[in-house]
Amino acid sequence: KSYGAENIPKEDGFMFFPNHQGLYDVLAIIEACDSTFGVVAKKEVENVPLLKQVFACTKSYMMDREDIRQSMQVILNVANDVKNGKNFLIFPEGTRVEHEGALPAKGGVAVIGIRSGAQFVPVYVEGNKRLFRRTRIIFGQAYRPEATSRRPSPEEVQAIADEVLRRSYALGKEAR
Repeated sequence: KSYGAENIPKEDGFMFFPNHQGLYDVLAIIEACDSTFGVVAKKEVENVPLLKQVFACTKSYMMDREDIRQSMQVILNVANDVKNGKNFLIFPEGTRVEHEGALPAKGGVAVIGIRSGAQFVPVYVEGNKRLFRRTRIIFGQAYRPEATSRRPSPEEVQAIADEVLRRSYALGKEAR
């Protein structure tokens, strides 16, 4: 089931930021959403069955977190694609987590938003972590993060990243 689909922007060039509990969260969000979007994922999952095909069809980006230059290039490419009207999904924590607060948000998610001017859509994924199990998807209100400049401080970047993650988890708390 999905809730809040009316919160998804009508114009393209936005980004989904969900919490991440299960390997196939992307598939649940695709099912819950009429908008097309690419995914920014860690390279370790690029050959996972079903996900591999989704990533190919959506022209998604795989990020090598061990390679700083490649990671920065992905961030710049995604920011440019979003500016040009493509939608993306990126998990703020960068990996699957068991519960809120287990990991901080990655600052790169904020850099993409700042550079692209994208609307951020917080998303909460609730349910079983296994494929083909009941999952509830909640789309939050879209918003544009505000930075004091085009080149904000690392602290401001982290605060923007933390805020989108906080909003995603808040959707789950509101739904209970």
